[in-house]
Amino acid sequence: MVLPSGEQYEIRAAGYVAVVTESGAALRTLSHHGRDLVDGFADTEMSGGGRGQLLMPWPNRIRDGRYSFGGREHQLGLSDPTRGNASHGLARWASWTVEEHTGTSVSLVHRVMAQSGYPWALDLHVLYDLTADGLVVTQTATNLAPEPAPYASGAHPYLAVGTTIEDLELLVPARTRLVVDDRRLPIGTEPVAGAYDFATPRRIGDTVLDDGFGDLRHEDGRVTVTLLDPRTGRGVALWVDDRHRWLQVFTPPADGGRPAIAVEPMTAPADAFNSGTDLTTLAPAGSAGDELSVSWGIHALQPV
Repeated sequence: MVLPSGEQYEIRAAGYVAVVTESGAALRTLSHHGRDLVDGFADTEMSGGGRGQLLMPWPNRIRDGRYSFGGREHQLGLSDPTRGNASHGLARWASWTVEEHTGTSVSLVHRVMAQSGYPWALDLHVLYDLTADGLVVTQTATNLAPEPAPYASGAHPYLAVGTTIEDLELLVPARTRLVVDDRRLPIGTEPVAGAYDFATPRRIGDTVLDDGFGDLRHEDGRVTVTLLDPRTGRGVALWVDDRHRWLQVFTPPADGGRPAIAVEPMTAPADAFNSGTDLTTLAPAGSAGDELSVSWGIHALQPV
């Protein structure tokens, strides 16, 4: 029998425990001294709602699955047929191969072959590393094709503190948000304000989000999002490096169970293959710029 998410790779360090799966090299669980930091999924399930998945070679949505690059038109399969979009890349359901697995880290690789809609071959690599400072995730893509390739990187963890998010305080240090149409595709930007303003920590309450945030406030090369229970002082933090220019923040609808909030690091926003916004062009194989490596991480917040 093969589990829905394939082989399970556990790593441990300083009270942290994580499990990464063969399917999509997804982060299935992460805890600190028995307290869940992400809302993952059981080993008897497949990832639901993108939980823990890596989004490569693009995050979020591409309108109609169509884009132009290098003077050619390309048509991707519509992995989100309800809205008519190509969503979240080509690697999140693939079988990834373990490169190295130690007690505290695991690295996996996957080769994306040239295919209809994305005619470039890429080598993808991810390293999950646990230390006393929490989890560090490094995602790398290398262009194997003899011509430039469009690329963006993302991930889809759901942060959790307790069993519900309503009374938690959220901090998202961003200055702008994407304005989207009814297909959740960008049509512009506007300053963060009102219900979307979490530039200082604020109670989530019944706020519903499915929004891209940009113009992030980097400090010392990082942006940090926090989710905190003000009653206990316990929480979880997600940081991203300065190659991540965008964060997608998603809350489940207020009329359902809301145990977690997705905070998705992205190097480019939705539909970047069409807009070109922060899109990376990987140089031809073997030349300078044929590789992009980005890092992000998660750690526990404890009472002072």
